[in-house]
Amino acid sequence: MSRIAGVTQKDAPLLVRAMYWFAKRRFGAVPEPFAVSAHHRKLLIASARHEMAVEKASKELPASVRELAVYRVAQQLGCSWCVDFGTMLQRHEGLDIERLKEIDNYAESDAYSAHERLAIAYADAMTASPGTVTDEQVAELKEAFGEKGVIELSYQIGLENMRARVNSALGIVDQGFTSGDACRVPTN
Repeated sequence: MSRIAGVTQKDAPLLVRAMYWFAKRRFGAVPEPFAVSAHHRKLLIASARHEMAVEKASKELPASVRELAVYRVAQQLGCSWCVDFGTMLQRHEGLDIERLKEIDNYAESDAYSAHERLAIAYADAMTASPGTVTDEQVAELKEAFGEKGVIELSYQIGLENMRARVNSALGIVDQGFTSGDACRVPTN
């Protein structure tokens, strides 16, 4: 259970209940970070708008590259909620989630393409504290994905760092998106 209990549907104001309905329809359950954020309605709304805008704008990279980098951040920071949710999102993108078992060995694993390896290594470098990104690494990413792709990848990795750190601070843990009722979300 999180350090701050989520706002229940029964206790939520009308606008938040409508947001819960949308989230439940889309994901099969109200994501706990969403319910916890509902204590601060203005930040909940700002966050939801931001997440939707980022999702809509992030079309430069292949989904596998973007989602693996985001997943790696969650895994490296130990955010079990983000790992759970990210696995579900990858499955719904039609990506092979079995290969996530090999992510710690990504550099040598045949489960990952060269571009995916670059993105995972970049996620590691951006997530390290202090960061370990090099000029050479960015140049290689720029050659692989273009400037827009590097910006998108950097933004996604930075955003996942924020999500994972907030969830960790608030004690939000996995919710069962990769097993149980929440998996009934349509994948089309």
